[in-house]
Amino acid sequence: MNNSKGKIPQWQGNKTKPLLSVESLNDKLKELMGVAEYTVNAGIFKGKTVNRTIIEALRRPKPRELWRELWYEGELCILFADTNLGKSILAVEIADLISQKEKVIYFDFELSDKQFQIRYSDDMGNHYQFSDNLLRFEINTDGITTDDIEKQINEDMKKVIETTGAKIVIVDNLTYLSVETEKSKSALPLMKSLKTLKRKYGLSILCLAHTPKRNLSNPITRNDLAGSKTIINFCDSAVAIGESARDKSVRYVKQIKSRNSEIVYDAENIILYQILKKDDNFLKFEFIGYGIEREHLKEFSDNEMEERKKKVLEMKRQNISNRKIAEHFLVTEKTIRDWLKKYDYVHL
Repeated sequence: MNNSKGKIPQWQGNKTKPLLSVESLNDKLKELMGVAEYTVNAGIFKGKTVNRTIIEALRRPKPRELWRELWYEGELCILFADTNLGKSILAVEIADLISQKEKVIYFDFELSDKQFQIRYSDDMGNHYQFSDNLLRFEINTDGITTDDIEKQINEDMKKVIETTGAKIVIVDNLTYLSVETEKSKSALPLMKSLKTLKRKYGLSILCLAHTPKRNLSNPITRNDLAGSKTIINFCDSAVAIGESARDKSVRYVKQIKSRNSEIVYDAENIILYQILKKDDNFLKFEFIGYGIEREHLKEFSDNEMEERKKKVLEMKRQNISNRKIAEHFLVTEKTIRDWLKKYDYVHL
C-alpha cells in the first residue's frame, strides 16, 4: 500500500518561521521606505499600493501547518465525506493534537455527551485524558430564545469565541449551521458568515460537511460536496474522506483544494488509514500508508458495464444533454464525453 511519494506522517508543522533572513528583511524594510505610502480607508474597505501590500506582508510569518499540508493557520477548511466514514473521529483527533499546544473550540452538533464519553472510554470506563485546552460545546436547548435557531447559533458562536479567546475552531457539522447547505443559495450566506468570522477574530476554522449520494466507482471530486460550487469557491482548502472498496475497514484521505500549498495528496497519492481504538480508549485514524485512489474504487462487473453503455446511448438518442446524463450517473460531463467516445457514439 505504500507509495514513494508519501511523506512521513506529521500532524503539527514546525514552529512559525519568517519567510526571510534578518538581513533580507532589513533590506526589504529599507525598500519599504521608498514605496509610496498611498492608503485609502473607505468604510469597510482599506487599500494601498500593491507594492506596499507585498512588502508589508513579507514582515509577517508564513502560516503554519495545523494538519499536514491539508489545513493551515488562518484557513477555512472543509472536511467532507459520506455518513459514517469517520469525519468526527478524525476531527477530534486533529483537535486533540492541536490542543496539546493551544486552545481549541469544538462545536459538537452530532454526539451527546454520553456518546462522546463512550467513544473515548474503554470497557472498564477508563477515559482518554484530553488536554484542558480542548473545549467542547453542544446545543443547550434551554438557551434557545428564538425560532431562528440558525441565526442564534451563529450569534452565540461569536460569544463563545470572544469569551474563550480561542483561535482554532472546529464545527461538526456544517449542516447544523444551515439546514439547506445542499442548495447554493443557502450555502452562500453561510460561507460569507464563516469567512467574516474568520477574519474578524483571526481564526482557523475546520468545518465538517456531508456528501450527497455519490457513485462509488468514481474518484471523489469537488462536485461531491453538498452545495459544492459555493462552498468550494469560498473555502481556503478542502479535504475528502473515502471508503476503500477493497477493504471496508480502510479509509482514505484526499486533498481537493489548497490555497497555501500545492496539492500533495491527490488521486495518485491518497493517505490510507484504519479506524481503531488506540490503547482501548481513543478512537482514531491509524496511518497505514499511501496509495492510488483508483485501486480503492468500486469496479463495475461486465454486466454493469454493458447496462451502463445501453443506458447512455439510449439517453443520447433521446437528445438528452451530456449534463443531464452526467447527473443521472453521478459523474462529470467530461466523463460522459469520454464514455461516448469509447462507445463510438456518432450523432446523426
